[in-house]
Amino acid sequence: MTDAVHKAAEVLKGHRESIDRLDAILVYTLGERFKHTQAVGKLKAEHDLPPSDPTREAAQIERLEDLARRADLDPDFAKAFLNFIIQEVIRHHKKHQE
Repeated sequence: MTDAVHKAAEVLKGHRESIDRLDAILVYTLGERFKHTQAVGKLKAEHDLPPSDPTREAAQIERLEDLARRADLDPDFAKAFLNFIIQEVIRHHKKHQE
């Protein structure tokens, strides 16, 4: 293996280690987020509140798109990601209502 290939392999290894750590952070962060949204769903069910809040959802999407732009992340991806999470949260909230 040449020095350049060896160096590239080391750099690649470092990037992959960072990606693995970030994936773990994402999973644990989503887990924590869903603990809170589950509590919100129970609270809404107890007080007969609707499972979704379109005004808040729209504000959150706008906020996330802004954060994405500042983080140099594709805002469309961020919006799609948040929409996916919101739909999952609403599904959980509806389960609590049943």
